[in-house]
Amino acid sequence: MPLSARIQARGIQLLLGRMISRVHRDLRFTDIAKDTEALRVETGAGPVSCTVYRPPVTTDTPAPVYVNFHGGGFVVGRPEQDDHICRYIAATAGCVVINVDYAVAPQRQYPVPVTQAYDVTAWVAENGSAGGWDGSRLAVGGHSAGANLTAAVCRLARDRGTFSPRLQILDSAPFDQLADPATKQSLIAKPLLTPQIMRIFVAAYVPDPADRAHPLVSPGLADDLAGLPPALVITAANDRLRDEGDAYAKALDAAGVPVTHRVFEGVDHYFTHTGPVPEGKEAIDLMATTLRTALGAGD
Repeated sequence: MPLSARIQARGIQLLLGRMISRVHRDLRFTDIAKDTEALRVETGAGPVSCTVYRPPVTTDTPAPVYVNFHGGGFVVGRPEQDDHICRYIAATAGCVVINVDYAVAPQRQYPVPVTQAYDVTAWVAENGSAGGWDGSRLAVGGHSAGANLTAAVCRLARDRGTFSPRLQILDSAPFDQLADPATKQSLIAKPLLTPQIMRIFVAAYVPDPADRAHPLVSPGLADDLAGLPPALVITAANDRLRDEGDAYAKALDAAGVPVTHRVFEGVDHYFTHTGPVPEGKEAIDLMATTLRTALGAGD
């Protein structure tokens, strides 16, 4: 990895990380109580810290579980930016939520985040009795870079036959890391993601160009999607990543995978965190209600 690319990625972490991970005050769901605990999971790429969110209402049977991966271009490591989503899902979907603090670039590059994401999810699936959740009723999802990791986790789970998520949530994901970001168009003049920052993210996470077409890096370039878990695909109409998200939803459907695809009009990348508030809340509620149905929460 060129020194300049590493310096640029570190600059984003140090100077822009807090700004990038900022959540609109009206999307923080401060009316929902926060009941969390720390969890540490050993993986094949080192230990990973997680935050566990418990649903406010307990039942006689263990609650299902949802594993969440935050965004940040594989460079910004701030899982707390998804706190509002995790709290809302735990309360509304009635499930335990595991928010994963996976390693980020340039310090840890591909395939480390994929290994950690998969190993944590496999551990959650296998250790429900110890953790106090039902690992057989599991879903996985993420936002932006975290949605890319979600797709990778689901592919590995299918190929290895280890566990079967009941749902994957793919929110504003980069599905093609090979294409030049300048070819990814937006409906607005100044979208949040610029070609320059997207190139920095890709170079930091996948420094070897030969790896960028791999299906664990660019799920949208894969042609063997049959057998993947049912998916909720969310795209933002003004996002540079909208076209590849729409295409992935269509490809999943063509492969026989049950897909719910929702395009939110008039919004840009990361709108579930920065707004507009009505659309952000609607998208987060769609995640929670779809999860509740898929996981059979309350059954």
